[in-house]
Amino acid sequence: MRATTVGSPSETRPASIGSVDLKLEAVVIPVSNLDRAKQFYTGLGWRLDADFSKGDARVLQFTPPGSPASFQFGTNLTPATPGSAQNLLVVTDIEAAHNELVGRGVQVSEVFHFSEGPGPFGDKVRGPAPAHQSYGSYASFKDPDGNSWLLQEVTARFPGRVDRSQMSFSSARDLSSALRRAAAAHGEHEKRIGKADENWPDWYARYMTAEESGEGLPS
Repeated sequence: MRATTVGSPSETRPASIGSVDLKLEAVVIPVSNLDRAKQFYTGLGWRLDADFSKGDARVLQFTPPGSPASFQFGTNLTPATPGSAQNLLVVTDIEAAHNELVGRGVQVSEVFHFSEGPGPFGDKVRGPAPAHQSYGSYASFKDPDGNSWLLQEVTARFPGRVDRSQMSFSSARDLSSALRRAAAAHGEHEKRIGKADENWPDWYARYMTAEESGEGLPS
């Protein structure tokens, strides 16, 4: 296997993979009218982080609730055509997210899933995925320029997807949803053991940690 070279031609060494944190900070989306876009995203309840101007140039940055990454739009930030961006937002409760958008006056699609599991496989089917299978339920909406935002319900991550050192709940709603799922699973656990589980806090902790990290859930 050939080593990947980095640096100058006279300096050859294997490229290091995964040794430096690369954290996605912001995504640029193309819009045609900055004030109109600002009004739309403010109406979604997303946090306005910045609105900077200098001469004829202007840059705005918004962050969706609970998101570690933000998005920007502004003057000469991207050559992309307004309306061409396609972005994915993860939610823990697809129906609650859908209803909140409707309540804010956003034209959002019905909740849907695909007939052959998570991802665009098979036919699009109305309603959430059976048993709210993680990664399986969706809804979508567009901003005034036509940039599309796809909501995807994720309640349990694929194995290896989460760095345990970075695990956290980004909002009270996320934590509440996780507690409700743990409570339902713990109820089934108590049925199996045939008695009340006095160590339920430990069981909840194992369940919620395993669910977020994508590891095997306790039984």
